Amino acid sequence: MKQVIKNLLGQSIFGSGLDAFLLGSAAVIVAFHRINDTEDTDGLTIGVDMFERYCRFFRRHFRVTPLRDLVDRLERGRPLKRQLAITFDDGYRDNFENAAPVLERLGLPATFFVVTQWMGTDVVSWWDRTQSANHAWMTWEQVRSLHRRGFDIGAHTQTHADLGRISQAEATDEIFGARRELEEQLGSPVDLFAYPYGGRDNFLEPYRTLVKAAGFRCCCSGFGGDNPPGTDPFQLRRVPITPWYGSPHRFGFEVALRRAALA
Repeated sequence: MKQVIKNLLGQSIFGSGLDAFLLGSAAVIVAFHRINDTEDTDGLTIGVDMFERYCRFFRRHFRVTPLRDLVDRLERGRPLKRQLAITFDDGYRDNFENAAPVLERLGLPATFFVVTQWMGTDVVSWWDRTQSANHAWMTWEQVRSLHRRGFDIGAHTQTHADLGRISQAEATDEIFGARRELEEQLGSPVDLFAYPYGGRDNFLEPYRTLVKAAGFRCCCSGFGGDNPPGTDPFQLRRVPITPWYGSPHRFGFEVALRRAALA
């Protein structure tokens, strides 16, 4: 019942234009993982039809913009007017097969943060092993195809390392190495970064200096909240889109009232 009420309130907020008042001077960054119709219990999968519903909601109620353009606004101190950036973490193959066609059909930009040493391999992540699942990664040619088609590719470390637990030497390899490998594969500069797991405890503050030194322009978290004017591009908050929301309007309700789920 509570979810139904929040969904209805979200419809009311975004149907009446109240969202323009509540989010008028902030930006939102959303994070997806898998886009497919398989069932899971880890909360990382959104069905293809539901993903399209989210994309249509974003296009109708926000100014969907590339993440790099949002970062540029923050760097230059330019106003924020309900910009929303779409991102994906890890590099699942269904991002290429299912998400990209929807984005292209609706004319929406997005950034794909990939784990470089997992692309084109049979590595099974620990969280997939716990679900007895094996979700395929993109091949490098698929990553390059997304790049050629105008999508941004960002770094998500080399091995999905927890940057809140490893040494500075290991973190240096993971951060610098991921950028180097991506640039070698894409043949162009890469300057967007999102750290794995994305919680407050999954990143040591001194490592932000490493992200800057590696040549990145931003550092994205994975915990919820909007980004008001003056936000440090190296302290970007993202809202993970999970089945918990149930619908785009429930997501809209939580975001508009600054209650987006925390990691």
